[in-house]
Amino acid sequence: MTNLAKSKQSLQFKGVAASPGIAIGEVYLLDRQRVAVVEYEIEAEDISVETERFHAAIELSRQQLRDIQAQLSHHAQAEHFYIIDTQLMILDDQMLLSGTTQLISEQRINASGALKRVLRQFRQSFDCIEDEYLRERGSDIELVGERILRNIRGKVQQQITSLERKSIVVAHDLSPADTLQMDKKQIVGFVTDLGGRTSHTAILARSLGIPAVVGLENITDQVTSGTAIIIDGSSGIIILDPDSDTLQEYLEKKRRYEFYQQHLQTFCELPAQTIDGVKINLQANLELPDEAEMALVNGATGIGLLRTEFMYMSRSEPPSEQDQFEGYRSLVEKIAPHPVTIRTLDVGGDKFVADISLLDEANPAMGLRSIRLSLHEKTLFKIQLRAILRASAYGCVRLMFPMITGVAEVRACKEMLNQVKDELRGEDIAFDEQLAVGIMIETPSAVFLADLLAREVDFFSVGTNDLIQYCLAVDRGNEHVAYLYEPFHPTILRALKRVVDAARQAGIKACICGEMASEPMSSLVLLAMGYTELSMNSCGISRVKKLLRQWNAADGNELLEQLLQRSTATEVMNYLESAMRHHFPDAQVDLDF
Repeated sequence: MTNLAKSKQSLQFKGVAASPGIAIGEVYLLDRQRVAVVEYEIEAEDISVETERFHAAIELSRQQLRDIQAQLSHHAQAEHFYIIDTQLMILDDQMLLSGTTQLISEQRINASGALKRVLRQFRQSFDCIEDEYLRERGSDIELVGERILRNIRGKVQQQITSLERKSIVVAHDLSPADTLQMDKKQIVGFVTDLGGRTSHTAILARSLGIPAVVGLENITDQVTSGTAIIIDGSSGIIILDPDSDTLQEYLEKKRRYEFYQQHLQTFCELPAQTIDGVKINLQANLELPDEAEMALVNGATGIGLLRTEFMYMSRSEPPSEQDQFEGYRSLVEKIAPHPVTIRTLDVGGDKFVADISLLDEANPAMGLRSIRLSLHEKTLFKIQLRAILRASAYGCVRLMFPMITGVAEVRACKEMLNQVKDELRGEDIAFDEQLAVGIMIETPSAVFLADLLAREVDFFSVGTNDLIQYCLAVDRGNEHVAYLYEPFHPTILRALKRVVDAARQAGIKACICGEMASEPMSSLVLLAMGYTELSMNSCGISRVKKLLRQWNAADGNELLEQLLQRSTATEVMNYLESAMRHHFPDAQVDLDF
C-alpha cells in the first residue's frame, strides 16, 4: 500500500484497481483477519481427537457454504454460485484432507498446525505460477482454509448483514461468498488488505458492478468503523476522512462516471465499425464460462479466449473427457452462432493438476509449462482435444494452442489433433471437420517466425500480456520493475506490426486477446496496424466500440507511421495523447475511465 498524501483532514492510499466506479460512504470494518495458529506436538492418544476436530470442522464448513447457497437461492446473480461450488470441491480435495490427517497422525501435530502447514505448501505451489489469474486461485484455497481454521478454533465468522447507512466494507480479505451476500443498496463498495485483480472476489465485484480496491496490505490497521471513506475502483485510490473540497470533487466524478456508464449501454447493440465503414469484431475473454451471459449483454460477438484452466482448478484429479465436453458444449451452445475460441491448458507442472508429478523447477516461467506440458503429458492433452472436438459439433469452435515458440511445436500439436480426429471418426463421434486451428503469439521466437508459423495455422491470437513481459524481460507483477512494463514500447509496436503483416501475407486472421485490446487508445493503434478482431474483458467492449465509431480508419495510417518513428515509449505516448486530443477534443472522459 502506498500512502499518496497526508494532511490534517485526510489520508490517501493507492491499491489495486479491482472493480471500476466511485463509492462514497462509511467504513464497515469486517473481521476477516487470519486465525493465529500455534503448532504444537500432541500425545499419541490425542491423534484421534485432533483428527476428529479436523473432520468436524470440514463438515461444518461444508454446511456453512450450503447454507449460504440456500439463503441466496433467489439471488439475481445465482449464476455465480459456481464459485461456492468451487469452494465446496476444495473441501473434498484429497491433498488437503489426507495431507492434514497424515501430518496429525505421523508427525503428531495439532489439527490447526497441520492444516496450516498444508495451506503453506499450497501457497508455495501457486506462487510459482506465472499467470496472474491462475496464481490467484491459490487465494481460493486459502479462504477455504481460513474457514476451516476458524471452525477448528470455534470462532464465529462475522457475517455481512444489512446496514443502516451506505457503507464500504473494509476487510483483511473477502471470500466470493461474502461478496455474493452484499446488499448493493447498502454496501456500495469494498476494500481489502489482500487480493489481486484476478481473484474470484474481484471478478465477481466487476460482474455485480461493485467498486472495489484490493491489495492495500494493511488498510484494516488504518481505519475504524464509521470513518468516512471514498474509493475509486478505476484508479485504485482510496481516501479516508476526505475534506469538503475532495468530497465535492469525487461526488462530481461519481456523477460523471455513472452518467458515462449509462451512456455506454446505448452502444452495446450497435455494430462496431468506424465512420468510414471498417468493421471490427469485438469479442470477450472469459475466465469462467458463467461470464458468458455478461459478454453477450455487453455486445460481444464471440469469445476470443476461453481459458480452460478453470476445469482443472480445485480438483483432486484432472477433469474427465465428459466433464470437459459438457462444460465446453454448454458455452458453445450459449454463444452460438458466434465463435468460441478455446485455448488448451496453459499451466505449469504445478501440483494442483494432481496426477502430473514433476520436479520443482528453478524457473517455472520458462520451464515445462503451457503447450510444452501438454506435449509432455500426452494422455492429458488427448483427453482435452477429444472434449473440444466433440463440442465443436454444437456450434462454431476455434482451437488455439498457447505459448508456441516454433514450427515443430505446431506440427506436433497438429499431429496429435489428427490422431484424435481419426479416433473420433472410428468411433463415429461427430465433430467439425473444418475446425479452425490457431496459435497464441506471446514469445519473441513466435514473432520472429511469424511468416513460417502462418503457413501452419488458420489464425494468430496475440497475447499481449505475456508478449510484453517476454520481449521486455519485465515481470509486471514485480513492484520493483513494473514501471518498465510498457505496452507502447517501440519493440512491442514493431512486434505487433510484424505479426499482423505475416498473417495478412499468408491470408489468415490475426487478433489481439491481451489487455491492450481493451484500452480505447490502443484499439485505434491496433486497428491501424490491421487487427480487426479484438478480444477483451466484456466490460470494456462498449467503451472501445464508442471510440471506434467516432474514428476514421483512414486517419490511422498517418498515426501509425508517426508512432513507429518514435524511439521510446514516452515519445510514443506523448505523440499518441496529442493525436487523441486533436481527434477527440471533447472525449477526454472516454480516455480517462
